[in-house]
Amino acid sequence: MMFASMLGVFFALGLLTIVTVILVIGVGVSLGSKSNAIPVLSSGESVFRLSLSGSMLDSPADQSFALLLGEEEALSLKDVLTAIRNAKEHDTVKGIYLDMGVFQTGTAGIDAIRRALEDFRESGKFIIAYADSYTQGSYYLASVADQVYLNPQGLLGLTGMASQSLFYRGLLEKAGIEMNIFKVGKYKGAVEPFISDKWSDANREQITSYIHGIWTRIVNGIAESRRIPASTVSAFADEGLFFADPSEAVKCQLIDGLKFRSEVEDLLKEAAGQTGRNLKTAGLAKMKKMENKARQYQHKIAVLYAEGEIIQAPVPSSPFQGEKHITEDLADELKKLKDDGQVKAVVLRVNSPGGSAYVSEQIWKQVSELKKSKPVVVSMGNVAASGGYYISCAADKIVAEANTLTGSIGVFGIFPNATGLFGKLALGSDVVKTGRYADMGNLARPMTDGEKTLIQGYVERCYQTFLTRCSDGRGMSLGEIDAVGQGRVWTGKQALEAGLVDELGGLDRAVDLASELAGIYNYTLIAAPAPRDFMELLKKQLGETGVSLVRDMAGEYYDYFKTLQQLRSTYGIQARIPYDLKPL
Repeated sequence: MMFASMLGVFFALGLLTIVTVILVIGVGVSLGSKSNAIPVLSSGESVFRLSLSGSMLDSPADQSFALLLGEEEALSLKDVLTAIRNAKEHDTVKGIYLDMGVFQTGTAGIDAIRRALEDFRESGKFIIAYADSYTQGSYYLASVADQVYLNPQGLLGLTGMASQSLFYRGLLEKAGIEMNIFKVGKYKGAVEPFISDKWSDANREQITSYIHGIWTRIVNGIAESRRIPASTVSAFADEGLFFADPSEAVKCQLIDGLKFRSEVEDLLKEAAGQTGRNLKTAGLAKMKKMENKARQYQHKIAVLYAEGEIIQAPVPSSPFQGEKHITEDLADELKKLKDDGQVKAVVLRVNSPGGSAYVSEQIWKQVSELKKSKPVVVSMGNVAASGGYYISCAADKIVAEANTLTGSIGVFGIFPNATGLFGKLALGSDVVKTGRYADMGNLARPMTDGEKTLIQGYVERCYQTFLTRCSDGRGMSLGEIDAVGQGRVWTGKQALEAGLVDELGGLDRAVDLASELAGIYNYTLIAAPAPRDFMELLKKQLGETGVSLVRDMAGEYYDYFKTLQQLRSTYGIQARIPYDLKPL
């Protein structure tokens, strides 16, 4: 009886597995199949509801698995810009309902959306914005609307900008760990949290410079859109009026009125000429697919996205959040584009704080090789600094947003000495070796002067290589690059003045520039690489579900876990900006 019961259980489990696999394959085929049918807006869907909340990537992530499990589709800048452009071109759409949630992204991404919305308004259509509460970034975006409304009990979070970092020196001392630091660059502050209790004067200088530059652009942008003095915007933040009664925001002309969502939707119905009880809208998912059937041309311009930290070993990411990293796979994609005869130019969209100097060098090499056969234009997103600039500098032209963080031309290496920790734990260590440096990197002993000299020399050679790559790519002398290098971070506007970028603008301008350089004006714009099929994606992401479980369990502490995960794949000399950038 026991054997029969066990056999029945195993049979049932096997049958369940087979059925599950068949169902998954069926869903995969369904999700993976592409329909050429373009959605049609109904006569009532005359308002495009652009709901912005959460974080935003530059390019769409592979989200089939997340959608299969009922997760919301993550935002991408590419989709948002496409949807706004489509809404402008379709006569059925009368206006945009900008429904702002807790929207977090960099100011470069917000600037790109603001430009698209301003272009939309030139068609004579309306934009009305509403939020229960505005974050600083979401209000900066919403301020471009014709009318901006706030919930009567909401907050307008205009606070100004601040930059904060944790310093670990005291903790490391208590743990008995000493960090041996090797760097080149006066402003390369990534190592400071491990050896100091505060920022160096040089690091404080560069942070002060770029956050004031970004804040000034935000203030001036809001003031211009709202047609009020910039001093009014600054005063609202400096006087702490974000915690005052919301009516203060109306008095300062930052908000047009305090209304509940239902009241705003009544205004939208009236503006769109709708007569029904409920406001009828088309969302982002539908609007981004409303592209006109444009003619397909033989010549192509490819947009290749380089997004995330530059790492040597892939870090598992959650299938629900679409986190991205840059590996040597990007170099392989550049090779494929070089060999594709139909691709006449490439736009490399870079949104990266940098990372591995070794991987950056491999990608730089392929950009250089690609440039020999066809134009390469870099479009910089929120950040393209350190390794992110390394992989950009060889391009024919570089286009950055005014608030892009870029530059940070410098390198560093960190090697721990855990002798004190070994002593606290009563751990011993002994080594038998055949050469003087055979046990280099041994955590159980201090580094020798000879080892320190070797590593510092290696770091300095990496820096000289970095300078040379930038010098060759930008047509500047080594001295000129070194003067604006030294690990210093610049805004896009400052980088333009320093000669590190060629123009200010977004992805559209980079594509136009690539077209001009290639001498083609009839072309099809394609994304590279081509999307993977569903089963390949499922196979990859089923192995990553553990990270998503950790995210759910860790909550707000997940970022610390992610940092530890990244440290596992962070080795070798690093070309990385000195901080983790948090969205507005």
